[in-house]
Amino acid sequence: MILLDTALAGRQAEGRPIRVGMVGAGFQGKGFANQVVNSVPGMTLVAVANRTVERGVAAYAYAGVEDVEVVSAADAFDRAIAHGRPAVTDDWSLLVGSDAVDCLVDVTGAVEFGAHLTVAAIEAGKPLVTMNAELDGTVGPLLAERARRAGVVLTGADGDQPGVEMNLLRFVRGIGATPLVAGNIKGLQDPYRNPTTQKGFAERWGQDPAMVTSFADGTKISFEQAIVANAAGFTVPRRGMNGWDHAGHVDELVSRYDVDELVALGGVVDYVVGSKPGPGVFVLATHDDPKQQHYLNLYKLGEGPLYSFYTPYHLCHFEVPNTVVRAVDFADPALAPTGGPRVEVVTTAKRDLPAGHVLDGLGGYDTYGQAEDYPRARAADLLPQGVAVDCRLRRAVAKDEVLTYADVELPAGRLVDRLREEQTALFG
Repeated sequence: MILLDTALAGRQAEGRPIRVGMVGAGFQGKGFANQVVNSVPGMTLVAVANRTVERGVAAYAYAGVEDVEVVSAADAFDRAIAHGRPAVTDDWSLLVGSDAVDCLVDVTGAVEFGAHLTVAAIEAGKPLVTMNAELDGTVGPLLAERARRAGVVLTGADGDQPGVEMNLLRFVRGIGATPLVAGNIKGLQDPYRNPTTQKGFAERWGQDPAMVTSFADGTKISFEQAIVANAAGFTVPRRGMNGWDHAGHVDELVSRYDVDELVALGGVVDYVVGSKPGPGVFVLATHDDPKQQHYLNLYKLGEGPLYSFYTPYHLCHFEVPNTVVRAVDFADPALAPTGGPRVEVVTTAKRDLPAGHVLDGLGGYDTYGQAEDYPRARAADLLPQGVAVDCRLRRAVAKDEVLTYADVELPAGRLVDRLREEQTALFG
C-alpha cells in the first residue's frame, strides 16, 4: 500500500494521472466515483458508461462533479476528455476503444454483459479491474488465461472480501506459513431470502433489492469464495461449505478443523456466520519449522498446528483504486485464477418450480447458489448459477434441488455459454 501511494504521488507530481473509465453506476459505482474524485490524487475518473446515462451523470454529481459531457460517438468522447470534461455515455465500447482511458473498472455484477465487456477489453489490450464476482466465478479461469496470453492484466478488486482474502493469503505465504483455510465472515445466511424480504434493508442503504438478496441467500458468498479458491488452488470442504454459526472470534476456529483433512484437500475456502471480527476475513495456516512455531507462540498466535490470521474489515470501493495502480503500474493482479476451475457455483431451487418456468436473476425468487467442488459439479453436469438466468425448466424442480444442464433450455446466442464450452474444452 505504501508503494502504491508513492506511485500515485509521483504521477500527481508529474501531471500524468491514471485515467480510469468506470462501467456501471450503481451503489458501488457511486462510491468508487466519489473515492477517486475526492480522495485519490494521481488518478482521475475520465468516463462513466451506464445503460442509462442519467445514472452516470448522477454518479459524478454524487462525487461533486456537475460539469460532465454526455456523448455517443468516439470523437466526442475523446474530445471531452482532452478538454478536461468527464464523459458519460451509454456505450461502453467507447471506453474500451479509447486511448484516453488507461484502465477499466467493471462495477456491474451482470454475467452476460460483463462477458462482452471483458472479452472486448482483453482484445483491445486494456487493463480491467472487475468487481463482477459472478462473471469471474462462471468463466473467470478462461478469461484469465485469455488475458495472460494477450499480456493484459485482468484482476479482481482489493477491498471486496475476495481481494482482502488474497492479500492476506499472500502475506501468510510470504512469512513461510502454509494456508489451509481462506475464510469469509458473514452476519446473515438464509437461502430463502428474496427481494421482498430484503426490500426494507435495500431501501435503507440505497441498494438494489436483488443484490442485497444475493448477499443474504448465500449466492454472493459462494461466488466470492469460488473465485478465491480458483486463485489460491483450494476447494470446498463440502457442497455449500461448512458455514458454521460461530459467535466467538475466528481465532477459536483453529480447534474446529481437522488439519490432516485440510492437508489432504489441499486447502479449503469456507465461511462462518456471526463471528468476530465481522465483516472481515481470516486465514488459518500451519508452519513446518519448529523454530518458527516457537516464535509464533511467543507472538501470541498459539501453539498450533493451526495459526489464525485475519483482517477485521473489508472496505470495498475505498480500496479499488489500489487495484488500478497495481494493474497499470505494476502488472500485479490482486486476484486472478491461476489455472482451471477448482470450485463451481451450482444452481439450487429456492422454492418448488414448475416445468416451463423461466428462471429469474441472481438474488431473485427462484434460485440460490452453492459452492461445489468443480470435478464433482462437472461429473454430475450441474448447472452453474452464472448461466441459470433466463433458462426455461424442462421439468418441475423441488425446493433445494440442485439443477443440471439437462433440466433446462438455455437461451439462444449467449456469449457466456460459448465461453463455458471453451473453458471446459481448455481445462477438461
